Amino acid sequence: MIIEILTIGVIILAILMALTWLAIELQYRNRPGNALELTCGDWNLAVAEPEKYLLVGEMELCNRTKSLEIMVPEVQAEAKLLSSGSLEGVNYRTQIVPFHRDALARQDNYWFAYIVKIGKKTKFKVSIDIQGNNLEQLNSAWIKVNYVTYGPGGRIPKVQNIIVPLKFPDPSSTPNQREVTNAKVFPIRTHLLTQLDDPIEIIKRYVVPHAQKGDIVTIGETPLALIQGRFRHPTDIKPGWVAKRICYFFMPTSSLATACGMQTLVDIVGPIRVLIAFFGGSIAKILGQPGMFYQFAGQQARLIDDVTGTLPPYDQFIVLGPENTQQVVEQIQQATGLGAAIVDVNDLKAVKILAATSNVSHYLLEEALRSNPAGNADEQTPLVLIRPSSS
Repeated sequence: MIIEILTIGVIILAILMALTWLAIELQYRNRPGNALELTCGDWNLAVAEPEKYLLVGEMELCNRTKSLEIMVPEVQAEAKLLSSGSLEGVNYRTQIVPFHRDALARQDNYWFAYIVKIGKKTKFKVSIDIQGNNLEQLNSAWIKVNYVTYGPGGRIPKVQNIIVPLKFPDPSSTPNQREVTNAKVFPIRTHLLTQLDDPIEIIKRYVVPHAQKGDIVTIGETPLALIQGRFRHPTDIKPGWVAKRICYFFMPTSSLATACGMQTLVDIVGPIRVLIAFFGGSIAKILGQPGMFYQFAGQQARLIDDVTGTLPPYDQFIVLGPENTQQVVEQIQQATGLGAAIVDVNDLKAVKILAATSNVSHYLLEEALRSNPAGNADEQTPLVLIRPSSS
């Protein structure tokens, strides 16, 4: 009898411990952890003199954690300048100035550890003082803001990458013209597009001055993704079991042939869908239908560009496909009156239309873009203006 009671007691205790563990685990999974975000901020070239640039950005640390305070013990910034010429003789100094009261009096560029309260924000300024000769050769600045969050998730190093253009082509300069079947095509040069830009404002600035009624504007899927901030540095990606194993089955030229490239797809559609797409695609390939993995995995599988897939400094990043493409083209048409399309074009004469306004002929787009007038190198012509022939 005593043994039976002890046995029942042990079973009850085990059940209670299991339920307690389950409750703790569910509570943990529902917690956001160190959900503190650093925005890209607002950047401007405060000083633009022949031998002196002063690039200034104001950024925000936002605590998205619902019920926990998050500490920020470290913030550091480093910059890399990209130029069309030599950087010899060009010097620059980066400084961070916190806006929280405890740190305002400091002059030594020291980050005073700060607690970001629940749902609150704190700002800081990053200034990059650039001095030297021939600064007009500078194309852009790549700023890495390294910061540490400290809270229930532990000490977590994070980084925010900001690309800031420093050279801007003249919007009024006449674009080159190409003749194609039933249309004239004008590749439109812009500054280096970044997450600080807005697609509608870019089109108003560079395309509208040259457009006529009935014209169509296209924007490449990769430039739009960059504007939307859809790029990730490999150091921010942690490949899992699926990514590390499945990537070996892809051609070396594929953007999914690396563990980090594949992991970006896993992060978007989930590991189960990737595995189903892999097994389904393998069976389809045996049956004589190659390429079905991309059909099963979804559109993003085709749109990911791995490292080296685009122009500097984005060649260091994995660029995802854009989001809400149909909404973007409709907003462009509403704001400018132009037909609009988001396209994916390459030098192999492949034209894929991701989204287009209802008044745009897909056949016309394919014929006009088949020669890839925007290019896939460093032409920096992400926009193409298409003028259909009157016939």
